[in-house]
Amino acid sequence: MSKKAALLIVDDEPNIRRVLQAAFEKAGYQADTAEDALEAMRKIEEAAFDCVVTDVTMPGRSGYELLQDIKSGHPSLPVVIMTAFGTIPQAVQAIRNGAFEYITKPFDLDVLKKIVASAVETPTVSAGTTTAKKTHLKANAFIAESAPMREVLETIRQVADSRATVLITGESGVGKEVVAKSLHEFSSRSNRPFVAVSCAALPETLLESELFGYEKGAFTGAQNTKVGRFELANQGTLFLDEIGEIPMAIQVKLLRVLQEREFERLGASKPTKVDVRLVTATNRDLRQAVEEGIFRLDLLYRLQVVELHIPPLRERVDDIVPLAQLFLAKYCRENGRPTLDLSPEAIDILHRYSWPGNVRELENTMERAAVLSSDKENGLSVRLLPPTMLKAA
Repeated sequence: MSKKAALLIVDDEPNIRRVLQAAFEKAGYQADTAEDALEAMRKIEEAAFDCVVTDVTMPGRSGYELLQDIKSGHPSLPVVIMTAFGTIPQAVQAIRNGAFEYITKPFDLDVLKKIVASAVETPTVSAGTTTAKKTHLKANAFIAESAPMREVLETIRQVADSRATVLITGESGVGKEVVAKSLHEFSSRSNRPFVAVSCAALPETLLESELFGYEKGAFTGAQNTKVGRFELANQGTLFLDEIGEIPMAIQVKLLRVLQEREFERLGASKPTKVDVRLVTATNRDLRQAVEEGIFRLDLLYRLQVVELHIPPLRERVDDIVPLAQLFLAKYCRENGRPTLDLSPEAIDILHRYSWPGNVRELENTMERAAVLSSDKENGLSVRLLPPTMLKAA
């Protein structure tokens, strides 16, 4: 770095302060220390720092309280939390409250250096940016007429421009990818790539190469270098759908990318740095998967910094008609049919039906109706709805 970045290290243990200060000064930083939160805030008020690294458990005010103090008076100053593994849930909450990153003790000093370097280099986005002023989503089928979906939309607006990972949960077919795209479009990364991967659709060997890529000659048949999805999504958003299906070996590599912001292509001799906002989705209970030993707890903590639960369509009845009208207009246009309006009888059935397939089933139903309609149809009548739906409603 051409100009020395100023770092403040906050810890009540003198040995830790000395070791970290020496290591970061050797790495080219201007490093200062404080033994508690009060001294840290005094120094922050007296001098300009580019990053703060703080322990959690200290006499007086804790590292979490120090984070609150910093974000209150210096919202753009990045804060890195050092925490024990047992307090990871609180550390995740700290990221929700504005911390840049957390690292668990005992930690690899090189990993901490990478986190600090990323914090210093990452531009902050203030509430006055054009992104924060967006009031409408781009052309996605995102309908938020119901109270539950209005809450989801509000959360999207709040977290879209942060760097926090987001885990989207909900039943199959509720529209998790639409929510992921909305997070991307509300963010300052909206003019960068949005790359989606279905983790369940690929076997382990293919999934690894899809995510991380490989070098020419890395294995038999690797005749050219392959760029992975992480690289394709650089400076944008990577959406990993059905994250609960990825095997343990890939989970380890994914955790490393999240911690160190870099990965290695298969056959590469050096790592590749990457700046990607990761959004994942699942219809599985990942807590249960952790208990079953098929999903890593530390990865779950990393993924669910913010969790967005999308309710099933049967719990958001106010969204059914607007969604149906949206899909119906789309498929009438695609199939060269006159635009259909929903008849009162059809609306009543749509409201009474339980929608086990959620929004995906509703979209398929409207496509079927558009295809089966004729030029003589004045509206979508009960005749155009599936017989199974009429029996079940």
